[in-house]
Amino acid sequence: MFAEVIVDISSGSVDKIFDYDISGFDVTEGYRVYVPFGNMRVEGFIIRTKNESNLEKSKIKSIIGAVDDFPCITKEMIELMHHMVKLYHLRYIDVLRLFIPSEMRSGRVKSLSKKILKFVGNKQKIEEILRKNAKKQIELLNFLQNDVKYYKSELNEKYSSVAVNKFIENGYLIESDEKYLRTPNYNVVSDKKVVHTDIQNRAIENILNNTHKTSLLFGVTGSGKTEVYMSVIEQVITKGKTAIMLVPEISLTPQVLSNFKARFGDEVAILHSGLSVGERFDEWKRIRFGEAKIVVGARSAIFAPLVNLGVIIIDEEHEQSYNSESNPRYITKDIAEFRKEYNGCPLVLGSATPSLESFNKAETGQYNLIEMPVRINGKEMPKIQIVDMLGEIRMGNTGIFSRTLLYELDNCFKNKKQAMLFINRRGFSSFMRCIDCGYVAKCSDCDVSLVYHKDEDKLKCHYCGKRYRALTVCPNCKSTRIRQGAVGTQKIVEDIHRLYPEVSVFRMDNDTTRIKNGHQKILAEFAKTTPAVLVGTQMIAKGHDFKDVTLVGIIDADQSLYQSDFKSVERTFELITQMAGRSGRNDSEGKVILQTYAPRHYCYKFIANYNYKGFYSKEINLRETAKFPPFTKIIRLLFTGENEELVKELVKKNYEGIQKLAGECEDKFVYIDAMKSPITRIQKKYRYQILIRIKQDDSQSIIDKIYNTCDKYQNPKVSFFVEINPSSLT
Repeated sequence: MFAEVIVDISSGSVDKIFDYDISGFDVTEGYRVYVPFGNMRVEGFIIRTKNESNLEKSKIKSIIGAVDDFPCITKEMIELMHHMVKLYHLRYIDVLRLFIPSEMRSGRVKSLSKKILKFVGNKQKIEEILRKNAKKQIELLNFLQNDVKYYKSELNEKYSSVAVNKFIENGYLIESDEKYLRTPNYNVVSDKKVVHTDIQNRAIENILNNTHKTSLLFGVTGSGKTEVYMSVIEQVITKGKTAIMLVPEISLTPQVLSNFKARFGDEVAILHSGLSVGERFDEWKRIRFGEAKIVVGARSAIFAPLVNLGVIIIDEEHEQSYNSESNPRYITKDIAEFRKEYNGCPLVLGSATPSLESFNKAETGQYNLIEMPVRINGKEMPKIQIVDMLGEIRMGNTGIFSRTLLYELDNCFKNKKQAMLFINRRGFSSFMRCIDCGYVAKCSDCDVSLVYHKDEDKLKCHYCGKRYRALTVCPNCKSTRIRQGAVGTQKIVEDIHRLYPEVSVFRMDNDTTRIKNGHQKILAEFAKTTPAVLVGTQMIAKGHDFKDVTLVGIIDADQSLYQSDFKSVERTFELITQMAGRSGRNDSEGKVILQTYAPRHYCYKFIANYNYKGFYSKEINLRETAKFPPFTKIIRLLFTGENEELVKELVKKNYEGIQKLAGECEDKFVYIDAMKSPITRIQKKYRYQILIRIKQDDSQSIIDKIYNTCDKYQNPKVSFFVEINPSSLT
């Protein structure tokens, strides 16, 4: 008996299928095994077993043994591996590593158990035997009861290990092991049984009846989409199936998990990068062994080893965080589509602001469109007031806050309500610049400006994390005239403290949420505090439901508008509409103050009226004219390495090869060019890219030919990555 094995070594030169003899071992596909590889013993994954091998038997080595006592990779995941390798030009091992907690590799995490003790003696007889001065043993005897389970560690702490061990030696206590789960902390809310609206009932029925088409649930913020998700899952679970519920941000997971735990109890497991090593491993094992039927989590939860999937739900489907931008690069929706087809189950994409690509598929009949156009409480969406910040400057106001926003903050706090202030920039200021010579402090390892963080008085690189002393003297011209750039969350918090010292201020960004359960603690404190203001980046913009938030302030709406990306306007529309939806979700009327230096931009006209369809109509026409997705596919080939000349040389060879291919299939190619990446260096590695746009028809065939062309020109000192329709070109 033989097995096809992928060895756990991340190198293109050995990312191949190797045959090993498994005769005498009780292993099948999906098992991790120890194998001899050269002079090493390494771990590997069995992806297939077979009776015969094409290799000479004398050349085939035998496996050493199994790593685990169960197959950790399901048959579905092995099929998915093959699909991802072909679709994204990935290495086998890089895909396989996605399917298990990384700490399982090389045995860096194990299951835990606790020692359990049960009292089986006769108290009266034992008391007669014990010496009168054995006080701890007498106390222990008085405490113990028959048929009650005790943790040995707790008894040791309370009555001493000497007394406990004496009872074990004499047979009064029977010792055994019990599996101990490291469970993530969460606040379970009471499950509110709600009466569904007719719109919700129709949505639930529509989803459950659509296994052949992906459903796009297009519902305004506050329309009750979460209740639809939970009701669909409830019906799926009663039929003995399982479910995956994805959210875009870790900050949303505790809130969603609390609701799901209240409804479904221990059938829910959570998977995201904020868990500890042990928690992630234990949750994964509960899923793998069928102890959990529902998985809630961020992007990586799409790989949860559930079997018999009954539904997959991707909330806020437009979010770019669903696209992996580091190796291995993949698009979560593509993975969900594969699992949908494999299991024959519904796939639901939910959003108040669907991506243009998704809405286009709904409009052209490829997706099943379900609309929820009104809020569950029947109230109007909060009024959005656009404030021209150039006009504020002309009136003598050069501060961060417009007079309108300050007036509304005053009213909000007087009424003991809450406000949320959004600026998609953390830190105190975005850069430090010398106003005499123009020098801007940049990271020595990355081609980006450094961000000033006042609480530490440090400059930080937000790409590699490197820290530098804050500038007091320009290193270029020795001037002391240093000016700070655009403000971030830290500066907003400082100004709110100064203007409203009696108001509680909470800040939520990557700096304040790094500690374990950081998101959960901030949101829980904010929820119970009035008056209060929550200042944050885009992690506060979606999904959160606070009954006392009546005001949302968008400090700098233009920040994402003018990025050098064809999706910049779409992202601005999505982000501001989502942020506006946090206001007025209960009985009180909500207001939104949108500060901009470009009030006449067409994007804001549609935002002010919550007119998604009008925005879609204009933007999709622009995309069609310019031949951007969804009318074409973008392929980005990214090359990185420490030696810039080697990177440039490899890009040149690949570019020439693809140009030749384009000449042979010129009717398929819309655009091709080679260039420096917008951020030309990260962590000491130079970055160059080739951008290609191809027509949608027969696109996979052309992509395969591009992959084959690139495979001819590779260098082990230069890393090469592929992205299909990347969410960002930086």
